[in-house]
Amino acid sequence: MSIRASSLALALALAACAQVPADAASARDGWVVEQIRDHNHPYAAGAKGELDTKLATMAGGPFAFYRGTAHLFFQDMKTLPASAYTSAQTGYTWIGGDAHLGNFDASRDSSGKAVFKVADFDEGYLGQYVWDLRRLAASLVLAGRDNGLSDAAIGTAVETLVGAYVDQMGAFKGNDSESSFRLNKDTTTGVVDDTIGKADGKSRASLLSKYTEIAGSARRFQSLSNLVAVPAASYSAVTSSMAAYVSSIASSKRYPAAFYTVKDVRRKLGSGVGSLGRARYYVLVEGATSSTSDDVILEFKQEADSAVIAAAPGRLPVSAYDSHEGMRVARTAKAQVSNAEVLIGYASVAGVPFYVHEKSPFQEDFDPAKLDSAGKLDTAAGYLGQALASAHALADQDYDSAVVSYSIDKQVSDAVTSKSGLKSEIRAFAFAYAAQVELDWEGFVAAYKAGTPLY
Repeated sequence: MSIRASSLALALALAACAQVPADAASARDGWVVEQIRDHNHPYAAGAKGELDTKLATMAGGPFAFYRGTAHLFFQDMKTLPASAYTSAQTGYTWIGGDAHLGNFDASRDSSGKAVFKVADFDEGYLGQYVWDLRRLAASLVLAGRDNGLSDAAIGTAVETLVGAYVDQMGAFKGNDSESSFRLNKDTTTGVVDDTIGKADGKSRASLLSKYTEIAGSARRFQSLSNLVAVPAASYSAVTSSMAAYVSSIASSKRYPAAFYTVKDVRRKLGSGVGSLGRARYYVLVEGATSSTSDDVILEFKQEADSAVIAAAPGRLPVSAYDSHEGMRVARTAKAQVSNAEVLIGYASVAGVPFYVHEKSPFQEDFDPAKLDSAGKLDTAAGYLGQALASAHALADQDYDSAVVSYSIDKQVSDAVTSKSGLKSEIRAFAFAYAAQVELDWEGFVAAYKAGTPLY
């Protein structure tokens, strides 16, 4: 184990026994800069502006930095002490891999109901369930501090998160109730309920007016600062990929061929944090009828290897996703959500893997800045724990036993021999790891301001 890893491991081992001060974290600036540069460099040639945006965003604060560095987190999971509440079987949980407060949303599912759920699947892979819990809990600390909340209030919310996750897994154990579980306006309150309400109040007309315009009798994308024209070769490559994308959708869920007729293609800039630098296209297609009122925007999102591989190399066999990273993400998205949208699929554009789904008109991001009181954070934490448990429980042997051969809700429930023990462990981890992130961020900012190459 390297000096960098061993010092952080010591800090977290101490944290397992008691809360530790921030100075238990260890400076590792050179390693952080090297990792960030290596992670971003493959996109430097074609996305300098996007990478500049990414670095500026990450320099804004520790939580923003955390959002852009899932790859650091899983380098640490490779070397840090394991949880006391895991087993070999729980290590085959289909995790999201980038669980943090900014990766949840509310949107209408394929049945037309607005629900609160996990929302980002780029890092989807098999690994220990506790990795998602750890990452989400640390994000509560970082976002809570951004919102000016006390560590005591944040710690309580972390324990609420863990307790809700464990309780929900226990409720799923021995039955298939995860298939009917929903977090909707009838089962939520507070900021989560507000998020669901905003999603349900949106319209397709509003989304289309935001990004498109009618030119003559045809609808086309507007020219916007964050939605730019693509070279002819890129336009052709995207349209040429449509047949493969449609084929990736189960035949029972495909619309008639005319639905997928391409009307326009643009490059989308400035979306997300961790994925900045990778190509993202908005593709306008015909939709259900020839009317311009039901046109559909598809999002094509370039994918790469999951960050989780650093901690669990080969855990998800490439045969499970045909060595296609877009397929891996699409499979995760369908596995982790009930009534997943029917337009989820994947394709290669000029040989590069992309995940494809609808840019939903009925989607509202969960905004961590709204959690500006202890009560709001604690209430939301309970729903976050339930949403994470739902994602893990859905994506087990009941979804595809060839990928996950266990009932994960049973395996996790059996592994958590003490709910209070897991609460204490995750709370200690969250604060200790947040201290490390804050120190890493300071080193990153120093390098950023000094003009050190970071891509």
